[in-house]
Amino acid sequence: MTTVTIPAIPARTRAVPPALRRPGLPGALRSELTKILSVRSTYWTLLALALVSIGWSVLYCEGTVSHSAGRAAVNAAFASLMGQVALGELVIVVLGALVITSEYSTGMIRTSLAVVPRRGVLYAAKAMAFAAVAFTVSLVTSFVDFFVGQSILASKHLSITLAQPGVLRAVLLSAAMVTVFGLLAYGTGALIRHTAGAITSILGVIFLIPLLAQALPPPWYQDLVRWLPGGRALSPIASSASSVSPNLFSAWGEFAAFSSYAVVLFALGAWIFIRHDA
Repeated sequence: MTTVTIPAIPARTRAVPPALRRPGLPGALRSELTKILSVRSTYWTLLALALVSIGWSVLYCEGTVSHSAGRAAVNAAFASLMGQVALGELVIVVLGALVITSEYSTGMIRTSLAVVPRRGVLYAAKAMAFAAVAFTVSLVTSFVDFFVGQSILASKHLSITLAQPGVLRAVLLSAAMVTVFGLLAYGTGALIRHTAGAITSILGVIFLIPLLAQALPPPWYQDLVRWLPGGRALSPIASSASSVSPNLFSAWGEFAAFSSYAVVLFALGAWIFIRHDA
Protein backbone atom coordinates (compact mmCIF):
# COMPACT_ATOMS: atom_id res chain seq x y z
CA MET A 1 0.00 0.00 0.00
CA THR A 2 1.34 3.41 -0.92
CA THR A 3 1.21 6.34 1.44
CA VAL A 4 -0.02 9.64 0.06
CA THR A 5 1.71 12.63 1.55
CA ILE A 6 -0.43 15.72 1.69
CA PRO A 7 1.59 18.95 1.81
CA ALA A 8 0.92 21.14 4.81
CA ILE A 9 -1.22 24.15 4.14
CA PRO A 10 0.84 27.27 4.80
CA ALA A 11 -0.36 29.53 7.57
CA ARG A 12 -2.36 32.49 6.39
CA THR A 13 -0.30 35.62 6.13
CA ARG A 14 -1.39 38.33 8.50
CA ALA A 15 -2.90 41.36 6.75
CA VAL A 16 -1.53 43.57 9.51
CA PRO A 17 1.99 42.96 10.82
CA PRO A 18 2.40 41.93 14.48
CA ALA A 19 2.18 44.78 16.96
CA LEU A 20 5.86 44.59 17.86
CA ARG A 21 6.87 45.00 14.21
CA ARG A 22 4.46 47.71 13.17
CA PRO A 23 5.87 51.17 12.46
CA GLY A 24 5.93 53.19 15.66
CA LEU A 25 5.69 56.89 16.31
CA PRO A 26 9.42 57.68 15.73
CA GLY A 27 9.39 56.05 12.29
CA ALA A 28 6.06 57.64 11.36
CA LEU A 29 7.35 61.02 12.52
CA ARG A 30 10.46 60.77 10.35
CA SER A 31 8.28 59.78 7.39
CA GLU A 32 5.91 62.72 7.89
CA LEU A 33 8.79 65.18 8.25
CA THR A 34 10.16 63.90 4.95
CA LYS A 35 6.76 64.39 3.33
CA ILE A 36 6.34 67.95 4.58
CA LEU A 37 9.85 69.00 3.64
CA SER A 38 9.78 67.39 0.19
CA VAL A 39 6.96 69.42 -1.36
CA ARG A 40 7.23 72.94 -2.72
CA SER A 41 3.98 74.12 -1.18
CA THR A 42 5.60 73.94 2.26
CA TYR A 43 8.41 76.28 1.30
CA TRP A 44 6.16 78.72 -0.56
CA THR A 45 3.73 78.89 2.35
CA LEU A 46 6.45 79.40 4.95
CA LEU A 47 8.13 82.01 2.76
CA ALA A 48 4.81 83.85 2.48
CA LEU A 49 4.46 83.68 6.26
CA ALA A 50 7.88 85.26 6.77
CA LEU A 51 7.41 87.96 4.12
CA VAL A 52 3.94 88.98 5.31
CA SER A 53 4.98 89.05 8.95
CA ILE A 54 8.22 90.98 8.44
CA GLY A 55 6.61 93.33 5.92
CA TRP A 56 3.86 94.21 8.38
CA SER A 57 6.45 94.82 11.11
CA VAL A 58 8.30 97.27 8.88
CA LEU A 59 5.17 99.12 7.77
CA TYR A 60 3.59 99.31 11.22
CA CYS A 61 6.79 100.46 12.91
CA GLU A 62 7.42 103.07 10.22
CA GLY A 63 3.89 104.35 10.75
CA THR A 64 4.42 104.36 14.51
CA VAL A 65 7.58 106.43 14.13
CA SER A 66 5.81 108.91 11.87
CA HIS A 67 2.75 109.41 14.07
CA SER A 68 4.03 108.71 17.55
CA ALA A 69 3.03 111.15 20.26
CA GLY A 70 5.55 109.80 22.75
CA ARG A 71 6.91 106.66 24.35
CA ALA A 72 3.90 106.24 26.67
CA ALA A 73 1.56 105.88 23.69
CA VAL A 74 3.60 103.14 22.00
CA ASN A 75 3.79 99.44 22.79
CA ALA A 76 6.96 98.56 20.94
CA ALA A 77 6.49 94.80 21.21
CA PHE A 78 2.97 95.04 19.77
CA ALA A 79 4.19 97.20 16.89
CA SER A 80 6.77 94.58 15.93
CA LEU A 81 4.79 91.39 16.49
CA MET A 82 1.18 92.07 15.60
CA GLY A 83 1.81 91.15 11.96
CA GLN A 84 2.98 87.72 13.07
CA VAL A 85 -0.16 87.11 15.13
CA ALA A 86 -2.77 88.81 12.94
CA LEU A 87 -1.44 87.90 9.47
CA GLY A 88 0.80 84.91 10.13
CA GLU A 89 -2.17 82.89 11.33
CA LEU A 90 -3.94 83.46 8.00
CA VAL A 91 -1.00 82.00 6.09
CA ILE A 92 -0.26 79.04 8.34
CA VAL A 93 -3.83 77.72 8.18
CA VAL A 94 -3.20 76.94 4.51
CA LEU A 95 -0.27 74.67 5.33
CA GLY A 96 -2.04 73.19 8.34
CA ALA A 97 -4.96 72.11 6.19
CA LEU A 98 -2.79 70.88 3.30
CA VAL A 99 -0.79 68.56 5.54
CA ILE A 100 -3.76 66.22 5.77
CA THR A 101 -6.23 67.20 3.04
CA SER A 102 -3.67 66.91 0.23
CA GLU A 103 -3.37 63.17 0.89
CA TYR A 104 -7.12 62.74 0.63
CA SER A 105 -7.26 64.64 -2.66
CA THR A 106 -4.46 62.55 -4.20
CA GLY A 107 -5.42 59.23 -2.63
CA MET A 108 -2.04 58.95 -0.90
CA ILE A 109 -3.80 58.57 2.45
CA ARG A 110 -4.43 54.89 1.59
CA THR A 111 -0.72 54.34 1.06
CA SER A 112 0.09 56.10 4.32
CA LEU A 113 -2.39 53.92 6.20
CA ALA A 114 -1.00 50.77 4.57
CA VAL A 115 2.47 51.68 5.84
CA VAL A 116 1.25 52.90 9.24
CA PRO A 117 -1.99 51.01 9.92
CA ARG A 118 -2.35 52.45 13.42
CA ARG A 119 -4.36 55.52 12.56
CA GLY A 120 -3.85 57.28 15.87
CA VAL A 121 -0.08 57.05 15.44
CA LEU A 122 -0.27 58.40 11.89
CA TYR A 123 -2.56 61.26 12.90
CA ALA A 124 -0.28 62.25 15.80
CA ALA A 125 2.86 61.98 13.66
CA LYS A 126 1.43 64.28 11.01
CA ALA A 127 0.45 66.85 13.64
CA MET A 128 3.80 66.69 15.43
CA ALA A 129 5.79 67.03 12.20
CA PHE A 130 3.72 70.00 11.12
CA ALA A 131 3.90 71.65 14.55
CA ALA A 132 7.68 71.27 14.66
CA VAL A 133 8.14 72.89 11.24
CA ALA A 134 5.58 75.62 11.86
CA PHE A 135 6.91 76.57 15.29
CA THR A 136 10.53 76.62 14.13
CA VAL A 137 9.81 78.98 11.25
CA SER A 138 7.40 81.09 13.32
CA LEU A 139 9.92 81.43 16.14
CA VAL A 140 12.65 82.61 13.80
CA THR A 141 10.21 85.00 12.12
CA SER A 142 9.06 86.40 15.47
CA PHE A 143 12.60 87.24 16.50
CA VAL A 144 13.31 88.79 13.08
CA ASP A 145 10.10 90.82 13.36
CA PHE A 146 11.09 92.03 16.79
CA PHE A 147 14.64 93.10 15.93
CA VAL A 148 13.65 94.66 12.59
CA GLY A 149 10.84 96.58 14.27
CA GLN A 150 13.01 97.76 17.13
CA SER A 151 15.71 98.98 14.76
CA ILE A 152 13.08 101.23 13.14
CA LEU A 153 11.63 102.40 16.45
CA ALA A 154 15.11 103.21 17.75
CA SER A 155 15.26 106.27 15.49
CA LYS A 156 12.69 107.91 17.81
CA HIS A 157 14.04 106.27 20.97
CA LEU A 158 10.94 104.08 21.22
CA SER A 159 12.67 100.71 21.09
CA ILE A 160 12.80 98.10 23.85
CA THR A 161 14.93 95.03 24.57
CA LEU A 162 14.16 91.37 25.18
CA ALA A 163 15.25 91.78 28.80
CA GLN A 164 12.38 94.12 29.63
CA PRO A 165 9.30 92.64 31.38
CA GLY A 166 6.92 90.76 29.12
CA VAL A 167 8.89 91.22 25.90
CA LEU A 168 10.37 87.73 25.54
CA ARG A 169 6.99 86.28 26.48
CA ALA A 170 5.35 88.24 23.65
CA VAL A 171 7.90 86.98 21.12
CA LEU A 172 7.51 83.33 22.17
CA LEU A 173 3.71 83.42 22.42
CA SER A 174 3.45 85.05 19.00
CA ALA A 175 5.28 82.08 17.48
CA ALA A 176 3.26 79.58 19.50
CA MET A 177 0.01 81.30 18.51
CA VAL A 178 0.74 80.83 14.82
CA THR A 179 1.41 77.14 15.44
CA VAL A 180 -1.87 76.77 17.34
CA PHE A 181 -3.84 78.23 14.44
CA GLY A 182 -2.07 75.79 12.11
CA LEU A 183 -3.19 72.88 14.31
CA LEU A 184 -6.68 74.34 14.29
CA ALA A 185 -6.64 74.06 10.50
CA TYR A 186 -5.14 70.57 10.72
CA GLY A 187 -8.02 69.34 12.87
CA THR A 188 -10.54 71.00 10.55
CA GLY A 189 -8.88 69.36 7.56
CA ALA A 190 -9.27 65.95 9.18
CA LEU A 191 -12.95 66.69 9.72
CA ILE A 192 -13.77 68.06 6.26
CA ARG A 193 -11.12 66.21 4.19
CA HIS A 194 -11.22 68.92 1.53
CA THR A 195 -8.55 71.61 1.20
CA ALA A 196 -10.70 74.51 0.01
CA GLY A 197 -13.47 73.67 2.46
CA ALA A 198 -11.10 73.47 5.44
CA ILE A 199 -9.30 76.72 4.62
CA THR A 200 -12.56 78.57 3.96
CA SER A 201 -14.05 77.31 7.20
CA ILE A 202 -11.10 78.42 9.31
CA LEU A 203 -10.80 81.83 7.67
CA GLY A 204 -14.55 82.27 8.12
CA VAL A 205 -14.20 81.54 11.83
CA ILE A 206 -11.24 83.92 12.23
CA PHE A 207 -12.85 86.80 10.31
CA LEU A 208 -16.61 86.29 10.41
CA ILE A 209 -17.24 85.44 14.07
CA PRO A 210 -15.40 88.51 15.49
CA LEU A 211 -17.12 90.69 12.89
CA LEU A 212 -20.61 89.38 13.68
CA ALA A 213 -19.95 89.73 17.39
CA GLN A 214 -19.56 93.49 16.97
CA ALA A 215 -23.27 93.68 16.12
CA LEU A 216 -24.19 92.53 19.62
CA PRO A 217 -25.19 95.02 22.33
CA PRO A 218 -22.02 96.57 23.85
CA PRO A 219 -22.31 94.82 27.25
CA TRP A 220 -22.66 91.44 25.55
CA TYR A 221 -19.76 92.13 23.19
CA GLN A 222 -17.49 93.22 26.04
CA ASP A 223 -18.17 89.96 27.85
CA LEU A 224 -17.72 87.87 24.70
CA VAL A 225 -14.71 89.52 23.04
CA ARG A 226 -12.14 87.73 25.22
CA TRP A 227 -13.38 84.37 23.92
CA LEU A 228 -13.39 85.21 20.21
CA PRO A 229 -10.92 83.42 17.87
CA GLY A 230 -9.52 86.64 16.41
CA GLY A 231 -9.93 90.39 16.29
CA ARG A 232 -9.11 92.44 19.40
CA ALA A 233 -8.53 89.32 21.46
CA LEU A 234 -5.19 88.81 19.70
CA SER A 235 -3.75 92.04 21.08
CA PRO A 236 -2.53 90.79 24.50
CA ILE A 237 -0.52 87.98 22.91
CA ALA A 238 1.68 90.35 20.92
CA SER A 239 1.90 92.94 23.69
CA SER A 240 4.47 93.18 26.48
CA ALA A 241 1.97 94.98 28.76
CA SER A 242 0.48 93.00 31.62
CA SER A 243 -3.03 94.19 30.71
CA VAL A 244 -4.25 95.55 27.38
CA SER A 245 -7.95 95.94 28.15
CA PRO A 246 -10.19 95.13 31.12
CA ASN A 247 -12.43 93.18 28.71
CA LEU A 248 -9.62 90.84 27.66
CA PHE A 249 -7.67 88.12 29.40
CA SER A 250 -3.93 88.39 29.97
CA ALA A 251 -1.59 87.11 27.27
CA TRP A 252 -1.52 83.62 28.77
CA GLY A 253 -5.30 83.66 29.26
CA GLU A 254 -5.97 84.57 25.62
CA PHE A 255 -3.47 81.96 24.47
CA ALA A 256 -5.30 79.34 26.54
CA ALA A 257 -8.65 80.45 25.10
CA PHE A 258 -7.42 80.08 21.53
CA SER A 259 -5.70 76.79 22.30
CA SER A 260 -9.01 75.37 23.54
CA TYR A 261 -10.48 75.83 20.04
CA ALA A 262 -7.53 73.91 18.58
CA VAL A 263 -7.81 71.14 21.18
CA VAL A 264 -11.51 70.58 20.45
CA LEU A 265 -11.10 70.52 16.66
CA PHE A 266 -7.93 68.43 16.89
CA ALA A 267 -9.76 65.85 19.04
CA LEU A 268 -12.78 65.78 16.71
CA GLY A 269 -10.47 65.38 13.72
CA ALA A 270 -8.70 62.48 15.44
CA TRP A 271 -12.04 60.78 16.14
CA ILE A 272 -13.11 61.07 12.50
CA PHE A 273 -9.68 60.01 11.21
CA ILE A 274 -9.63 56.87 13.37
CA ARG A 275 -13.27 55.85 12.96
CA HIS A 276 -14.00 56.57 9.30
CA ASP A 277 -12.61 54.96 6.16
CA ALA A 278 -10.03 56.79 4.09
